[in-house]
Amino acid sequence: MDKWQIIHIPNKPAVPPNQQPTVNVFASMVEPKLANTIIRRLNQVAPLENLRHVKRIQKKFLEGGKTQLSMILCLADENDNRTNRLPQDVQELVNSYQLSPFITKVCKNAALSKEEWEEQCKLWPTSYHPPTYNIDGITGFNEDDSQSIFSFMKSAVELAKSGDGSIVNAAVIVDPSIKQEIASACDQICCCSISTEKNSLESCSEQPEVLSSDLFSNGESNHTSLPPNDFPSETRKSYSGVSCLNPWQWAQENSHTTSCYWHPLRHAAMAAIQSSAARDRLLFPGMGHEGDKPNGVHNIQPTSIGTPAKRQKTDLANFENSEELDPSAGGFHPESARPYLCTGYDIYLVWEPCVMCAMALVHQRIRRIFYAFPNPNEGALGSVHRLQGEKSLNHHYAVFRVLLPKEILNKNEVVAARTSTTNTNATTVCQ
Repeated sequence: MDKWQIIHIPNKPAVPPNQQPTVNVFASMVEPKLANTIIRRLNQVAPLENLRHVKRIQKKFLEGGKTQLSMILCLADENDNRTNRLPQDVQELVNSYQLSPFITKVCKNAALSKEEWEEQCKLWPTSYHPPTYNIDGITGFNEDDSQSIFSFMKSAVELAKSGDGSIVNAAVIVDPSIKQEIASACDQICCCSISTEKNSLESCSEQPEVLSSDLFSNGESNHTSLPPNDFPSETRKSYSGVSCLNPWQWAQENSHTTSCYWHPLRHAAMAAIQSSAARDRLLFPGMGHEGDKPNGVHNIQPTSIGTPAKRQKTDLANFENSEELDPSAGGFHPESARPYLCTGYDIYLVWEPCVMCAMALVHQRIRRIFYAFPNPNEGALGSVHRLQGEKSLNHHYAVFRVLLPKEILNKNEVVAARTSTTNTNATTVCQ
Protein backbone atom coordinates (compact mmCIF):
# COMPACT_ATOMS: atom_id res chain seq x y z
CA MET A 1 0.00 0.00 0.00
CA ASP A 2 1.07 3.59 -0.57
CA LYS A 3 -0.07 5.23 2.65
CA TRP A 4 -0.43 4.63 6.37
CA GLN A 5 -3.64 3.06 7.61
CA ILE A 6 -5.02 2.33 11.09
CA ILE A 7 -7.37 -0.63 11.54
CA HIS A 8 -9.27 -1.33 14.73
CA ILE A 9 -9.07 -4.98 15.82
CA PRO A 10 -12.46 -5.72 17.45
CA ASN A 11 -12.87 -7.85 20.56
CA LYS A 12 -14.40 -10.63 18.50
CA PRO A 13 -13.97 -11.36 14.78
CA ALA A 14 -16.75 -10.05 12.56
CA VAL A 15 -19.01 -12.80 11.25
CA PRO A 16 -20.82 -12.40 7.89
CA PRO A 17 -24.64 -12.73 8.03
CA ASN A 18 -24.57 -16.05 6.19
CA GLN A 19 -22.47 -17.46 9.04
CA GLN A 20 -24.24 -15.79 11.97
CA PRO A 21 -27.00 -17.67 13.76
CA THR A 22 -30.44 -16.41 12.77
CA VAL A 23 -34.03 -16.85 13.92
CA ASN A 24 -37.29 -16.67 12.03
CA VAL A 25 -39.73 -13.85 12.73
CA PHE A 26 -43.13 -12.84 11.46
CA ALA A 27 -43.09 -9.44 9.76
CA SER A 28 -45.44 -7.36 7.69
CA MET A 29 -45.46 -4.14 5.72
CA VAL A 30 -47.42 -1.39 7.48
CA GLU A 31 -48.67 2.08 6.66
CA PRO A 32 -46.35 4.71 8.17
CA LYS A 33 -49.27 6.49 9.87
CA LEU A 34 -50.18 3.26 11.72
CA ALA A 35 -46.66 2.28 12.78
CA ASN A 36 -46.62 3.88 16.26
CA THR A 37 -50.01 2.49 17.22
CA ILE A 38 -49.15 -1.04 16.15
CA ILE A 39 -45.70 -0.97 17.83
CA ARG A 40 -47.18 0.09 21.18
CA ARG A 41 -49.63 -2.79 21.06
CA LEU A 42 -46.98 -5.31 19.94
CA ASN A 43 -44.66 -4.30 22.78
CA GLN A 44 -47.44 -5.34 25.14
CA VAL A 45 -48.56 -8.62 23.58
CA ALA A 46 -45.38 -9.82 21.84
CA PRO A 47 -42.23 -8.16 23.25
CA LEU A 48 -38.94 -9.24 21.68
CA GLU A 49 -37.25 -10.09 24.96
CA ASN A 50 -34.37 -12.09 23.46
CA LEU A 51 -33.97 -9.86 20.40
CA ARG A 52 -33.54 -6.45 21.97
CA HIS A 53 -30.72 -5.67 19.55
CA VAL A 54 -33.11 -6.07 16.59
CA LYS A 55 -35.01 -2.98 15.50
CA ARG A 56 -38.71 -3.59 15.08
CA ILE A 57 -38.99 -1.37 12.00
CA GLN A 58 -37.19 -1.71 8.69
CA LYS A 59 -37.36 1.41 6.54
CA LYS A 60 -36.79 1.47 2.80
CA PHE A 61 -36.85 4.50 0.54
CA LEU A 62 -38.57 3.96 -2.79
CA GLU A 63 -38.51 5.96 -5.98
CA GLY A 64 -40.52 9.13 -5.91
CA GLY A 65 -39.66 9.87 -2.28
CA LYS A 66 -42.00 7.25 -0.84
CA THR A 67 -41.15 5.28 2.30
CA GLN A 68 -41.89 1.61 2.84
CA LEU A 69 -42.02 0.28 6.39
CA SER A 70 -41.79 -3.36 7.42
CA MET A 71 -42.42 -4.37 11.03
CA ILE A 72 -41.52 -7.44 13.07
CA LEU A 73 -44.69 -8.87 14.60
CA CYS A 74 -43.33 -11.73 16.71
CA LEU A 75 -41.06 -14.75 16.73
CA ALA A 76 -41.87 -17.62 14.38
CA ASP A 77 -41.52 -21.35 14.91
CA GLU A 78 -38.18 -22.45 13.47
CA ASN A 79 -39.70 -25.66 12.15
CA ASP A 80 -42.86 -24.18 10.69
CA ASN A 81 -42.92 -21.82 7.71
CA ARG A 82 -46.67 -21.27 7.73
CA THR A 83 -47.98 -17.80 8.50
CA ASN A 84 -51.22 -19.03 10.04
CA ARG A 85 -49.56 -19.94 13.34
CA LEU A 86 -49.55 -16.44 14.83
CA PRO A 87 -50.39 -15.99 18.52
CA GLN A 88 -53.98 -14.99 19.09
CA ASP A 89 -53.26 -11.41 20.20
CA VAL A 90 -51.00 -10.84 17.20
CA GLN A 91 -53.56 -12.40 14.87
CA GLU A 92 -56.13 -9.94 16.13
CA LEU A 93 -53.80 -7.06 15.21
CA VAL A 94 -53.24 -8.56 11.77
CA ASN A 95 -56.97 -8.81 11.21
CA SER A 96 -57.69 -5.32 12.59
CA TYR A 97 -55.16 -3.54 10.36
CA GLN A 98 -55.36 -5.95 7.41
CA LEU A 99 -51.68 -6.84 7.54
CA SER A 100 -50.00 -9.42 5.31
CA PRO A 101 -47.55 -11.42 7.44
CA PHE A 102 -44.48 -13.08 5.97
CA ILE A 103 -41.56 -14.94 7.51
CA THR A 104 -38.04 -13.49 7.42
CA LYS A 105 -34.76 -14.00 9.25
CA VAL A 106 -32.92 -11.73 11.68
CA CYS A 107 -29.57 -12.16 13.42
CA LYS A 108 -29.92 -13.94 16.74
CA ASN A 109 -27.04 -12.29 18.61
CA ALA A 110 -26.07 -8.65 19.10
CA ALA A 111 -23.16 -7.33 17.05
CA LEU A 112 -19.82 -7.28 18.85
CA SER A 113 -18.14 -4.82 16.49
CA LYS A 114 -19.05 -2.08 14.07
CA GLU A 115 -18.05 -4.28 11.15
CA GLU A 116 -20.32 -7.08 12.35
CA TRP A 117 -23.17 -4.64 12.87
CA GLU A 118 -22.85 -3.36 9.31
CA GLU A 119 -23.12 -6.92 8.06
CA GLN A 120 -26.17 -7.62 10.23
CA CYS A 121 -28.02 -4.61 8.89
CA LYS A 122 -27.85 -6.07 5.40
CA LEU A 123 -30.27 -8.73 6.67
CA TRP A 124 -32.44 -6.62 9.02
CA PRO A 125 -31.64 -3.45 10.99
CA THR A 126 -30.06 -4.00 14.40
CA SER A 127 -28.60 -1.69 17.02
CA TYR A 128 -24.92 -1.56 17.96
CA HIS A 129 -23.54 -0.43 21.30
CA PRO A 130 -19.77 0.18 21.33
CA PRO A 131 -17.71 -1.08 24.27
CA THR A 132 -18.67 0.50 27.57
CA TYR A 133 -15.12 1.74 28.09
CA ASN A 134 -14.54 4.94 26.13
CA ILE A 135 -11.23 4.69 24.30
CA ASP A 136 -10.27 7.19 21.63
CA GLY A 137 -9.80 5.71 18.19
CA ILE A 138 -12.41 2.94 18.18
CA THR A 139 -14.62 5.17 16.05
CA GLY A 140 -11.72 6.76 14.17
CA PHE A 141 -8.81 9.17 14.57
CA ASN A 142 -8.46 12.81 13.64
CA GLU A 143 -5.55 14.01 11.53
CA ASP A 144 -3.35 15.11 14.44
CA ASP A 145 -3.79 11.84 16.31
CA SER A 146 -3.13 9.84 13.15
CA GLN A 147 0.13 11.64 12.47
CA SER A 148 1.22 11.12 16.07
CA ILE A 149 0.48 7.39 15.81
CA PHE A 150 2.40 7.11 12.54
CA SER A 151 5.38 8.90 14.07
CA PHE A 152 5.59 6.61 17.10
CA MET A 153 5.10 3.50 14.97
CA LYS A 154 7.92 4.64 12.71
CA SER A 155 10.12 4.99 15.80
CA ALA A 156 9.30 1.41 16.79
CA VAL A 157 10.11 0.15 13.29
CA GLU A 158 13.45 1.95 13.27
CA LEU A 159 14.23 0.53 16.70
CA ALA A 160 13.48 -2.99 15.44
CA LYS A 161 15.97 -2.51 12.61
CA SER A 162 18.66 -0.87 14.74
CA GLY A 163 20.75 -3.98 15.26
CA ASP A 164 23.75 -5.13 13.27
CA GLY A 165 21.92 -6.57 10.29
CA SER A 166 19.14 -7.96 12.49
CA ILE A 167 15.42 -7.56 12.89
CA VAL A 168 13.81 -8.05 16.30
CA ASN A 169 10.59 -6.94 17.88
CA ALA A 170 10.54 -3.48 19.41
CA ALA A 171 8.21 -1.73 21.84
CA VAL A 172 7.66 1.97 22.49
CA ILE A 173 5.51 3.09 25.44
CA VAL A 174 3.91 6.52 25.00
CA ASP A 175 1.87 8.89 27.13
CA PRO A 176 -0.78 10.05 24.59
CA SER A 177 -1.94 12.94 26.76
CA ILE A 178 1.36 14.73 26.10
CA LYS A 179 2.42 12.73 23.02
CA GLN A 180 5.73 11.80 24.64
CA GLU A 181 7.73 8.59 24.65
CA ILE A 182 8.06 7.08 28.13
CA ALA A 183 10.23 4.02 27.49
CA SER A 184 11.37 1.74 24.69
CA ALA A 185 13.09 -1.61 24.28
CA CYS A 186 13.92 -4.44 21.88
CA ASP A 187 13.88 -8.19 22.41
CA GLN A 188 16.47 -9.06 25.06
CA ILE A 189 16.19 -12.82 25.49
CA CYS A 190 19.81 -13.69 24.64
CA CYS A 191 23.11 -12.49 26.05
CA CYS A 192 26.62 -13.86 25.64
CA SER A 193 29.10 -12.51 28.17
CA ILE A 194 32.77 -13.03 28.98
CA SER A 195 33.75 -11.49 32.30
CA THR A 196 37.10 -11.08 34.03
CA GLU A 197 35.48 -10.60 37.41
CA LYS A 198 32.80 -12.66 39.09
CA ASN A 199 29.89 -13.72 36.94
CA SER A 200 28.35 -10.66 35.33
CA LEU A 201 25.81 -10.84 32.55
CA GLU A 202 25.05 -7.82 30.45
CA SER A 203 21.54 -7.70 29.00
CA CYS A 204 21.50 -7.19 25.27
CA SER A 205 19.16 -7.61 22.37
CA GLU A 206 19.04 -10.95 20.67
CA GLN A 207 20.57 -10.88 17.23
CA PRO A 208 18.73 -13.23 14.85
CA GLU A 209 20.16 -14.65 11.68
CA VAL A 210 20.96 -12.14 8.97
CA LEU A 211 18.58 -12.15 6.04
CA SER A 212 20.75 -13.75 3.42
CA SER A 213 18.11 -13.52 0.74
CA ASP A 214 15.96 -10.45 0.95
CA LEU A 215 12.75 -10.96 -0.98
CA PHE A 216 11.89 -7.30 -0.88
CA SER A 217 14.91 -5.72 -2.53
CA ASN A 218 15.10 -7.46 -5.93
CA GLY A 219 17.68 -9.95 -4.77
CA GLU A 220 20.06 -7.42 -3.25
CA SER A 221 21.05 -7.79 0.36
CA ASN A 222 19.11 -5.51 2.68
CA HIS A 223 19.52 -6.39 6.31
CA THR A 224 16.99 -3.86 7.57
CA SER A 225 13.97 -4.70 5.41
CA LEU A 226 10.68 -5.58 7.03
CA PRO A 227 8.06 -7.95 5.61
CA PRO A 228 5.09 -6.69 3.59
CA ASN A 229 1.85 -6.10 5.47
CA ASP A 230 0.70 -9.60 4.48
CA PHE A 231 3.98 -11.47 4.21
CA PRO A 232 3.83 -15.10 3.04
CA SER A 233 4.43 -17.94 5.47
CA GLU A 234 7.61 -19.09 3.75
CA THR A 235 9.36 -15.82 4.65
CA ARG A 236 8.51 -15.96 8.34
CA LYS A 237 11.52 -18.11 9.07
CA SER A 238 13.68 -15.09 8.19
CA TYR A 239 12.33 -13.39 11.32
CA SER A 240 13.04 -16.20 13.75
CA GLY A 241 14.76 -13.71 16.04
CA VAL A 242 11.46 -12.03 16.89
CA SER A 243 10.67 -13.37 20.36
CA CYS A 244 6.87 -13.21 20.14
CA LEU A 245 6.93 -15.09 16.83
CA ASN A 246 9.02 -17.86 18.40
CA PRO A 247 8.42 -17.79 22.17
CA TRP A 248 9.95 -21.26 22.67
CA GLN A 249 13.11 -20.60 20.67
CA TRP A 250 15.09 -19.96 23.86
CA ALA A 251 14.50 -23.55 25.02
CA GLN A 252 15.78 -25.00 21.76
CA GLU A 253 18.80 -22.71 21.58
CA ASN A 254 19.64 -23.11 25.26
CA SER A 255 19.94 -26.88 24.83
CA HIS A 256 22.54 -26.42 22.07
CA THR A 257 24.74 -23.76 23.59
CA THR A 258 26.33 -23.07 26.95
CA SER A 259 28.12 -19.84 26.08
CA CYS A 260 25.01 -17.64 26.12
CA TYR A 261 22.54 -16.66 28.80
CA TRP A 262 18.91 -16.99 27.71
CA HIS A 263 16.12 -15.14 29.47
CA PRO A 264 12.76 -16.33 28.08
CA LEU A 265 10.74 -13.47 29.60
CA ARG A 266 12.59 -10.51 28.15
CA HIS A 267 10.44 -9.92 25.11
CA ALA A 268 10.31 -6.35 23.82
CA ALA A 269 7.06 -5.49 25.61
CA MET A 270 8.30 -6.93 28.90
CA ALA A 271 11.61 -5.08 28.64
CA ALA A 272 9.78 -1.82 27.87
CA ILE A 273 7.56 -2.32 30.92
CA GLN A 274 10.67 -2.76 33.05
CA SER A 275 12.16 0.43 31.62
CA SER A 276 8.94 2.29 32.40
CA ALA A 277 9.07 1.03 35.99
CA ALA A 278 12.73 2.06 36.20
CA ARG A 279 11.74 5.52 35.02
CA ASP A 280 9.21 5.77 37.84
CA ARG A 281 11.81 4.74 40.42
CA LEU A 282 14.20 7.33 39.04
CA LEU A 283 11.66 10.17 39.06
CA PHE A 284 9.94 9.17 42.30
CA PRO A 285 12.69 7.62 44.46
CA GLY A 286 10.79 8.09 47.70
CA MET A 287 8.09 5.64 46.63
CA GLY A 288 10.40 2.64 46.12
CA HIS A 289 12.76 0.62 48.27
CA GLU A 290 16.05 2.13 49.23
CA GLY A 291 17.94 -0.60 47.43
CA ASP A 292 16.10 -0.18 44.14
CA LYS A 293 18.31 0.82 41.28
CA PRO A 294 16.67 1.31 37.90
CA ASN A 295 17.84 -1.05 35.17
CA GLY A 296 18.03 -0.11 31.53
CA VAL A 297 18.05 3.58 32.25
CA HIS A 298 19.39 4.27 28.76
CA ASN A 299 15.96 3.29 27.39
CA ILE A 300 14.05 5.67 29.64
CA GLN A 301 12.62 8.89 28.24
CA PRO A 302 12.44 11.53 30.99
CA THR A 303 9.07 13.19 31.23
CA SER A 304 8.60 16.92 30.82
CA ILE A 305 8.26 18.86 34.04
CA GLY A 306 4.64 19.29 35.00
CA THR A 307 3.32 16.69 32.51
CA PRO A 308 2.82 13.43 34.42
CA ALA A 309 1.15 10.31 33.07
CA LYS A 310 -2.45 9.36 33.70
CA ARG A 311 -2.92 6.82 36.40
CA GLN A 312 -5.40 5.24 38.76
CA LYS A 313 -6.39 6.25 42.28
CA THR A 314 -4.15 9.33 42.34
CA ASP A 315 -5.18 12.97 42.12
CA LEU A 316 -3.24 15.00 39.56
CA ALA A 317 -5.19 18.20 39.96
CA ASN A 318 -2.43 19.97 41.84
CA PHE A 319 0.36 18.65 39.67
CA GLU A 320 -0.70 18.85 36.02
CA ASN A 321 -0.29 22.60 35.85
CA SER A 322 2.83 22.73 38.01
CA GLU A 323 6.00 24.04 36.40
CA GLU A 324 8.31 23.34 39.32
CA LEU A 325 9.67 20.30 41.07
CA ASP A 326 8.95 19.78 44.73
CA PRO A 327 11.91 21.23 46.70
CA SER A 328 11.09 19.05 49.71
CA ALA A 329 11.51 15.96 47.52
CA GLY A 330 15.10 16.76 46.77
CA GLY A 331 14.45 18.09 43.27
CA PHE A 332 12.29 15.13 42.15
CA HIS A 333 8.62 15.04 41.27
CA PRO A 334 6.27 14.93 44.27
CA GLU A 335 5.35 11.41 45.37
CA SER A 336 1.62 12.03 44.83
CA ALA A 337 2.27 12.42 41.09
CA ARG A 338 3.75 8.96 40.54
CA PRO A 339 1.90 7.09 37.75
CA TYR A 340 -0.01 3.95 38.62
CA LEU A 341 1.75 1.31 36.50
CA CYS A 342 1.14 2.22 32.82
CA THR A 343 -2.43 3.44 33.22
CA GLY A 344 -3.44 5.61 30.28
CA TYR A 345 -0.36 4.80 28.20
CA ASP A 346 -0.19 3.46 24.63
CA ILE A 347 2.32 0.90 23.40
CA TYR A 348 3.61 0.50 19.85
CA LEU A 349 4.90 -2.92 18.79
CA VAL A 350 6.33 -3.97 15.44
CA TRP A 351 4.89 -7.47 15.81
CA GLU A 352 1.62 -8.55 17.43
CA PRO A 353 2.41 -9.70 20.97
CA CYS A 354 2.19 -13.26 22.23
CA VAL A 355 -0.17 -14.24 25.06
CA MET A 356 2.48 -13.64 27.73
CA CYS A 357 3.16 -10.08 26.59
CA ALA A 358 -0.51 -9.29 25.98
CA MET A 359 -1.39 -10.42 29.50
CA ALA A 360 1.46 -8.38 30.97
CA LEU A 361 -0.01 -5.33 29.22
CA VAL A 362 -3.37 -6.10 30.86
CA HIS A 363 -1.73 -6.08 34.28
CA GLN A 364 0.02 -2.80 33.43
CA ARG A 365 -3.32 -1.12 32.54
CA ILE A 366 -2.18 -0.16 29.05
CA ARG A 367 -4.92 1.80 27.27
CA ARG A 368 -4.22 1.13 23.58
CA ILE A 369 -1.98 -1.25 21.67
CA PHE A 370 -0.73 -0.59 18.13
CA TYR A 371 1.14 -3.20 16.12
CA ALA A 372 2.31 -3.37 12.51
CA PHE A 373 2.59 -7.06 11.63
CA PRO A 374 0.42 -10.03 12.64
CA ASN A 375 1.72 -13.00 14.58
CA PRO A 376 0.11 -15.91 12.70
CA ASN A 377 1.08 -18.69 15.13
CA GLU A 378 1.27 -17.06 18.57
CA GLY A 379 -0.66 -13.80 18.21
CA ALA A 380 -2.85 -12.89 21.19
CA LEU A 381 -4.64 -9.85 19.75
CA GLY A 382 -6.29 -10.94 16.53
CA SER A 383 -4.34 -13.61 14.70
CA VAL A 384 -4.94 -16.60 17.02
CA HIS A 385 -6.54 -15.25 20.19
CA ARG A 386 -8.34 -12.00 21.10
CA LEU A 387 -7.36 -11.34 24.66
CA GLN A 388 -8.90 -7.87 24.45
CA GLY A 389 -12.33 -9.52 24.29
CA GLU A 390 -11.91 -11.82 27.30
CA LYS A 391 -14.71 -10.74 29.64
CA SER A 392 -13.19 -12.41 32.70
CA LEU A 393 -10.28 -9.95 32.75
CA ASN A 394 -10.45 -6.91 35.02
CA HIS A 395 -8.96 -4.56 32.43
CA HIS A 396 -9.48 -4.20 28.69
CA TYR A 397 -7.53 -2.21 26.13
CA ALA A 398 -8.25 -1.27 22.53
CA VAL A 399 -6.13 -2.85 19.80
CA PHE A 400 -5.19 -1.38 16.43
CA ARG A 401 -3.08 -2.55 13.53
CA VAL A 402 -1.05 0.04 11.64
CA LEU A 403 -0.45 -0.81 7.98
CA LEU A 404 2.86 0.58 6.79
CA PRO A 405 3.45 2.25 3.41
CA LYS A 406 5.89 0.74 0.93
CA GLU A 407 8.59 3.30 1.54
CA ILE A 408 8.78 2.22 5.18
CA LEU A 409 8.76 -1.50 4.35
CA ASN A 410 11.44 -1.27 1.66
CA LYS A 411 13.57 1.43 3.19
CA ASN A 412 17.23 0.44 2.94
CA GLU A 413 18.74 2.40 5.76
CA VAL A 414 22.45 2.43 6.32
CA VAL A 415 22.80 1.54 9.96
CA ALA A 416 26.09 2.39 11.55
CA ALA A 417 27.81 -0.62 13.07
CA ARG A 418 27.74 -0.65 16.81
CA THR A 419 31.06 0.25 18.28
CA SER A 420 32.35 -2.55 20.43
CA THR A 421 33.18 -1.41 23.90
CA THR A 422 35.95 -3.06 25.86
CA ASN A 423 36.67 -2.45 29.50
CA THR A 424 38.59 -4.27 32.17
CA ASN A 425 35.47 -5.69 33.75
CA ALA A 426 33.47 -7.34 30.96
CA THR A 427 33.11 -7.71 27.25
CA THR A 428 29.60 -8.34 25.90
CA VAL A 429 29.00 -10.16 22.63
CA CYS A 430 25.46 -10.57 21.24
CA GLN A 431 24.66 -13.61 19.21
